[in-house]
Amino acid sequence: MGDILIRDIPEPLKREIEQAARKGGQSLSSKAIDLLRKGMVAEKEAKPGPGLSAWDAIRSAFAAENAIGDEFSEMMDDIEADRKRDFGRPVEGFE
Repeated sequence: MGDILIRDIPEPLKREIEQAARKGGQSLSSKAIDLLRKGMVAEKEAKPGPGLSAWDAIRSAFAAENAIGDEFSEMMDDIEADRKRDFGRPVEGFE
């Protein structure tokens, strides 16, 4: 197993983890590992599920940074509408 060093942990947080470890009969390290594992699981569960298109994901990322102007947004909406209109259309010459 590997080791990890976490610097600059606020003293109140460290005390809280130590108290939780003592209460649960665990070492500080094992309690920290449990908390990290629970945090990773919670983060994975919080991610959006399937059904979010790549465009929607990109748009939300840029919108969060205020990097999408109205003109750009309208243009991308038109592209997305055209793409959806073409979906399922038979391809000429394809058998």
